[in-house]
Amino acid sequence: MGFLDKAKELLDEHDDMVDKTLGQVGEAAKGRFAGQDGLIDGLVSKAKAMTGDGDSTAPPPHAPADSPPAAPPTADAEPEPNPA
Repeated sequence: MGFLDKAKELLDEHDDMVDKTLGQVGEAAKGRFAGQDGLIDGLVSKAKAMTGDGDSTAPPPHAPADSPPAAPPTADAEPEPNPA
């Protein structure tokens, strides 16, 4: 097992600690680089999503992940007949 494999394994095992630390690093970076809050938040979110099972500090989503969003109607679609 190479160094990078071992590092990834450790990150996956301790995902909650990694996400917490990334949040702390993000807050410290905001203090150091004023005015870059949006960029820092985006980078921290991406980093959290890339470790373990994703962001373990985020609240659970409201919609089930296995149901795709409904597609909007297209202009080529014929209207349904009106049942009168």
